Amino acid sequence: MKKILVIMMVLIGCGISHAAYILIPMDNGQKNHLKAYGVAYYVLKNNLDVDWLLNYRGGAFAFKDLNVLENECAIRGVSFEVIADVQYAAIQQEISNPEVNQDIVKLQKAPKIAVYTPKNASGPRTDRTALALPWDDAVTLALTYAEIPYEKIYDEDIITGKLPLYDWLHLHHEDFTGQYGKFYASYAGADWYKEDVRLNEEMAKKLGFKKVSQMKLEVAKRIRDFTSGGGYLFAMCSATDTYDIALAMEGVDICAEMFDGDAADPAMNSKIDYSRCFAFTNWKLVTDPMHYEYSSIDATEPRAGKVQKEHDFFTLFDFSAKWDPVPTMLCQDHEQVIKGFMGQTTAFVKSQIKPEVLIMGENKSIGEARYIHGEFGKGTWTFYGGHDPEDYQHMVYDPPTDLALHPNSPGYRLILNNVLFPAAKKKKQKT
Repeated sequence: MKKILVIMMVLIGCGISHAAYILIPMDNGQKNHLKAYGVAYYVLKNNLDVDWLLNYRGGAFAFKDLNVLENECAIRGVSFEVIADVQYAAIQQEISNPEVNQDIVKLQKAPKIAVYTPKNASGPRTDRTALALPWDDAVTLALTYAEIPYEKIYDEDIITGKLPLYDWLHLHHEDFTGQYGKFYASYAGADWYKEDVRLNEEMAKKLGFKKVSQMKLEVAKRIRDFTSGGGYLFAMCSATDTYDIALAMEGVDICAEMFDGDAADPAMNSKIDYSRCFAFTNWKLVTDPMHYEYSSIDATEPRAGKVQKEHDFFTLFDFSAKWDPVPTMLCQDHEQVIKGFMGQTTAFVKSQIKPEVLIMGENKSIGEARYIHGEFGKGTWTFYGGHDPEDYQHMVYDPPTDLALHPNSPGYRLILNNVLFPAAKKKKQKT
């Protein structure tokens, strides 16, 4: 990396660039949308700016042309065009037209990325054991395929204060309530389940907590503080609703005896503090420990019988690029109608989303939101329902998705929009 950076700086200093730009189109002409994000990150990592052309050719990227960057695009199989300065100036002028719903956001610094994931999470398909959690994480798959570097952290790292070292945090398919995913009814005898319980209880004791649920609550609060201080939080599937549930139920025991050794509070549903939630309100807990569901937030059960796989889609909202650049960035895609996919938390019941939360993708016909966003303190959060955008009903023990078979996935693009979002230069709010 240092060698490449030196070469770039020498070329720039000597004026041996082509007085041109590389344009990476992100419309249907792009051969590999997902790796294109990796190229953009690579350019940023080498201290060069990237222009994100919102709503122009599917959210194209542009940056100064260098031979080494052309080669990088070619090696990664990413479609690109080399255009002269005068051509790029014309594109900029076209985008600046106030009647055109397009804009340019400058990306300036590669965010430092952390993935909150357990040590016993599944590795590559060839590196799985009976003690590893038998499912995968879409964000980790996306980052790996796009060749975007990230670091793994977990409870001990967060409790010991390492979270502020990062700009962007993704929450693996976690259960912040301390109920081990509510897998007890189906998998209590499985080796991986028993190992997960052992590891969590061991870590809770090491960190000074009597219960795993207390440790997870403290982790949730540290993540809340990270976000409030200006961090970027992204979560999918069960990490979305269980995160809010953990915050809202502080001081209330919602774990049945098989999870923490004593009975849950039978009055738990009368003690919910919705004001602590990032996203959700007016929900109720599912109190049966044998029921594979946490609360009424999740739309998985309400949607049953209302939508079939072949008709399961959600629609991205069309925001104003010049007035609402944040949701516009997060919704950049070459498709506006996205294939639905399920998860332990598939989507969010719209009536249980706080009014100030921005809904960016929904299935309006059945009253569910799939993709939502909000601010908290100086930071932001984004929740994306479902497990894997290219595996409709990813089951426990299913193999990981091979993204080489889905290089143009519109659903996965939403994940990678969030990865680049922290690199954007902040704009002053229009009044």
